[in-house]
Amino acid sequence: MHVVSNEAARPGATPEEAAESSLERQVGEQIRELRQIKRLTLQQLAEMVGISVGYLSQIERNRSQLPIGTLRKICDVLGVHMSWFFPSTPEGPPEERSFIVRAKYRRRLTFTGLGINEDLLSPNLSGPLELLLSTLEPGADSGEYTHEGSEAGVVISGTMELWVNEQYFLLEEGDSFSFKSTERHRCRNPGQVPTRVVWVITPPHY
Repeated sequence: MHVVSNEAARPGATPEEAAESSLERQVGEQIRELRQIKRLTLQQLAEMVGISVGYLSQIERNRSQLPIGTLRKICDVLGVHMSWFFPSTPEGPPEERSFIVRAKYRRRLTFTGLGINEDLLSPNLSGPLELLLSTLEPGADSGEYTHEGSEAGVVISGTMELWVNEQYFLLEEGDSFSFKSTERHRCRNPGQVPTRVVWVITPPHY
C-alpha cells in the first residue's frame, strides 16, 4: 500500500536521517543482488515485472520511488517475501520471541517517498495473520493496489481517507474497517498531523 524511497541521505542530514536513508538504500541494492543471484538481466526482470528497464535501473541505483505494488511484483519474480526488506533489529529474550514483540525490538520498514512507515508488530510471519502499525505523514498516499487475502484495521490517531474499489470513506480516530485485499484499495492522510493505523492482514502480506 505504500511507496519506498531510495534516495540517498542529503547533505547535513541528522544521524537518524542518515541511518534511515542507509536502510532505504538497501532496498535497491538487495533487489540488484537478488536479480544477479537469479541470473536475470535488467531487461529480463523488467519484462517479468512489467516496468521499463530504465525505471528498474533507477530503482536498483536508489534514484526512484518504489510503489509497494511494484515491490510486490519484484518479490514475486525473485521468489522472496517483502519481509526480506525489513531491516533486522536486536531480538528480545528467547522465551518471548514466539509470542511477544517489545516496542524497542520492532522491525520497521520505511516508505519515505510519500512519508509512510510500517512497524511489524507480529512476532513472526509464519502464522495465519500479520499485525502492523502504519504511520502516514500528512499528504502520504499509498496508491492503489491489490493482493491476496483480507485485512482490517483501526485508526489510532489522525484521519485517513480509504478507497475500496469505487467507494470512498473518511475515517477518524477510533473508526475501524475491513475489506477483501483482492479489491482495489488505497489510503491517504488528508490531515495536517501524522495518522497512525493498526492493520491486521491475513494471510501475511509481507
